[in-house]
Amino acid sequence: MSELRWDPLKLHWVIIATERGRRPRDFQVEPEPIPATSCPFCYGNEDKTPPEIFAIRHNGMPNTPNWKVRVIPNKYPALRIEGELENRAFGPYDLMNGIGAHEVVIETPDHDKSMADLSHSELTDVLLTWRTRLIDLRRDFRFRYMILFKNHGARAGASLAHSHSQLIAVPMLPPVATTELKVCRTYYANKERCLFCDLIAFELEHGTRVVREFSNFVTLTPYAASFPFELRLYPKRHNHDFAMMHDAQLAELAVAMKDMLMRVKLVLKDAPYNFILHTSPPMHKRPGKPAMWTSLEYDYHWHIELVPRLTSIAGFEWGTGFFINPTSPEDAALFLREAEV
Repeated sequence: MSELRWDPLKLHWVIIATERGRRPRDFQVEPEPIPATSCPFCYGNEDKTPPEIFAIRHNGMPNTPNWKVRVIPNKYPALRIEGELENRAFGPYDLMNGIGAHEVVIETPDHDKSMADLSHSELTDVLLTWRTRLIDLRRDFRFRYMILFKNHGARAGASLAHSHSQLIAVPMLPPVATTELKVCRTYYANKERCLFCDLIAFELEHGTRVVREFSNFVTLTPYAASFPFELRLYPKRHNHDFAMMHDAQLAELAVAMKDMLMRVKLVLKDAPYNFILHTSPPMHKRPGKPAMWTSLEYDYHWHIELVPRLTSIAGFEWGTGFFINPTSPEDAALFLREAEV
């Protein structure tokens, strides 16, 4: 029988349609080719991108080869860093200028490597780059939230095949972040415990949705997964801010990330996916809101979300806000756990 499961973090219901019982082979997604062009992210094409913001390189001048990870402004940004917000009314609506930041992290000079193919040291360099850029962008008082994400495959929204992630800073809290932050704050106010820490402890105790446990990290399928083979990667010890991770922790996180990405690649035949880093917003003091972030370091818990793009959102989902997942999180965890990485 199907089950209705409530997600206490995202505040929505999910239908786990267990009678459909779909296995990994039922989700084989034919890769959609990304049109082949001269890739601006490859070695030797540094002049085909905007000037770099940051890079980890062996040696040499900026905007030349010999780099390992490179960060550039998005050539076609969703938001621009220059200007003022000018928050204002437009009749019954709200309006402000499109101020923000939109950066691209080129994760490797090798055009044919996916993120799953990167070595632990190469992944560590990517994580160090993410941390550096998050710390830098949060210095801008205009930015209230940073979303770091990766689109792998054309079906997931990637327009270039070369492995890259994106970082966007926005001048307001997005709805998903607002919901998570409010839920965590309320939970802590009532129980003086972190909701994430309680969820992680429960999952580790029961084990049926745990994919892989490391000394300081755990990968699992969420109880109320909206999509088949959806994954979460959590630090086991409480930490609200990814940017506070020190180098040794990032090196261990690279091992856990590599493991997660390889399991998805093996079990789902390199399916397209979206990958999101959820971390705390900048703790800027806001006029008229002195208590806004007073418990943030205790109530929030940074985490990584990976969603394979195996199914489509249709009328029922759009009309109700419910999601139908044809593979139980327990089955998904079993398939991923048994993969020979």
